[in-house]
Amino acid sequence: MDKIQVEIKELNSQIQALQQERAALTQNHIESGENNTNLAIVEAYRRQARENPEIAAELKGIDDAIAFLEKQLQQKQATLDRWLPLSKRLSQQQEQLEAAKQVAQVHADRINQLAGELAQEIRLLKSCADELSPMYWQVYYKPFITGFKTISVPHVRSDGEVWTIVNRIV
Repeated sequence: MDKIQVEIKELNSQIQALQQERAALTQNHIESGENNTNLAIVEAYRRQARENPEIAAELKGIDDAIAFLEKQLQQKQATLDRWLPLSKRLSQQQEQLEAAKQVAQVHADRINQLAGELAQEIRLLKSCADELSPMYWQVYYKPFITGFKTISVPHVRSDGEVWTIVNRIV
């Protein structure tokens, strides 16, 4: 989009330069007299074109160039007008995504914190079970707690773009 804006500025400056050149050519050869009526000015331009065919041809070339550049300018402006709403919508979506990612990061951090606390509590429970199991076997003839090898807690991690929830075995 910046490229199109630069091209539009270049086209505007080229058109302006051609208009100034045209104005300089016509000012030098059309003298304003006492008859400043529209008809007198038109006649003066016609007389100039007859008397100076090179200048008339140059003016025609400048007019054609201005018309071409104005057409290019309209096309670039139309392109810019089409892309501007899309660009604004995309930037709004990116802002919304960033805000949502920040909220998600808070939740992911909280999950990881709770997972750490839960893992610590499980380790403490396992140490209690390890301590009580021999006595428990003697009294009840069965284990106190089983399943410590398969206990896992969730953990959220990210490579920068994709987030993954994994289960870590405690």
